[in-house]
Amino acid sequence: MIKYVLILQSLVALLLSLIGASNVDAQVDDGNGRRVTKDRPNIVLIVSDDQHWADYQFMGNEQLRTPNLDRLAQESLVYRRGYVPSSLCCPSLATILTGLYPHQHKITSNDPPVPAGMKPGEFPKSRDFRLGRERMNAFMRQAPTLPRLLSEVGYQSFQTGKWWQGDFTSGGFTAGMTRGDRHGDAGLDIGRKTMQPVRDFIKKCQQEETPFFVWYAPFLPHSPHNAPPAILEESKKRWQPGDQSARGPYLACVEWFDQTVGELMTILKDSDVDDNTLVIYVTDNGWICGDRLNQYGPRSKQSPYDGGVRTPIMLRWPAKVAPGFREEAVISIDIAPTILASLGLEKAADMQGVNLLDPVAVKNRGAIYGECFTHNAVDIDRPEANLRWRWMIEGDYKLIVPATQNEPNAATELYRIIDDPYERDEVSNKHPEVVANMQKALNAWYAGEVATTK
Repeated sequence: MIKYVLILQSLVALLLSLIGASNVDAQVDDGNGRRVTKDRPNIVLIVSDDQHWADYQFMGNEQLRTPNLDRLAQESLVYRRGYVPSSLCCPSLATILTGLYPHQHKITSNDPPVPAGMKPGEFPKSRDFRLGRERMNAFMRQAPTLPRLLSEVGYQSFQTGKWWQGDFTSGGFTAGMTRGDRHGDAGLDIGRKTMQPVRDFIKKCQQEETPFFVWYAPFLPHSPHNAPPAILEESKKRWQPGDQSARGPYLACVEWFDQTVGELMTILKDSDVDDNTLVIYVTDNGWICGDRLNQYGPRSKQSPYDGGVRTPIMLRWPAKVAPGFREEAVISIDIAPTILASLGLEKAADMQGVNLLDPVAVKNRGAIYGECFTHNAVDIDRPEANLRWRWMIEGDYKLIVPATQNEPNAATELYRIIDDPYERDEVSNKHPEVVANMQKALNAWYAGEVATTK
């Protein structure tokens, strides 16, 4: 029965998406010759941090209780096979905010290069680190970020939570919490300590009668996996043998994150902006627990496997977008074009993503591509120097191709990702023609990309 309900939801979503593009909102001239929606939606972008793609109850994990995320999924257009191009926090977050691949915005790594001879523990306190981060932050200041593009049509924007690129103003936000530390300093209080700054910002925008964009990127379920005692004890009821060392505390933080999502949605309802707010959900990168508390395992973050790059992507816009589940592979570069399209705005010239509310565009794309880079950059100004893997998904298959300059001992891998979502059966030897055709397409895509960034 559930299967047929989901199929019916998907058919309704497809039908409304096809007929709704011209009826979502009347459009008016914004005064600069651009057509924008008359009743412009508010935008809330929820970004979870270090969470496996299957670690939601609605994605099948029965150890978890995620009632707020489950409700969000029930009320959303859900792409169960969403991806981010890179499995590191810093480049992934920059991609979500800009709609550009890491090699385009040039923020490919978490940190600058470590100078020869300097001990890793000394580096974060050094002048080289500060100067390197500032060079990386400069790339964000030059990018066509969502806050900048939205400000041109009257939006105010608010940064909370995870933020690497210096002061919040470097992303074009009109307000924010982070002032410059590596992970986000005061911004990391959101969700873990308070939700009041979001409530206050929305109230301010209502008083000033301006639409708003909220970047809600709490440091959850990211380590430290230290959920409050009440959440931890409730989570323990569903732990399996062996979960105490690492996985259990992580699962508790997933449930903590879920609770904050519920608080956020309550703020939208209490503020009477719920119906005209487009809420989008994505995870910055995946997480598979290692053997010790706060440690991730292999084939997780920093890897090209689905454990590092897959995430559900959800879009909730009551009365505008019909709920339903879709199985096409989509990617976080699609989020910015989708938001702009919801306002009747064209995407920036360099954005390669598609509008996720346009099922024809999603279906016709054919393939998605990704790229993973070194944790510390080899060369801040040359993305290709930091490359570890390129990957792509086309049809039933996923191809992973190592970059010899940083992964000299790795081999090309092929997975039938539809039937093998945990990538347990490597099949490149069984399908050499698939490997050859996909690698040709991947090389053509990447060659064009590198050429445009030089």
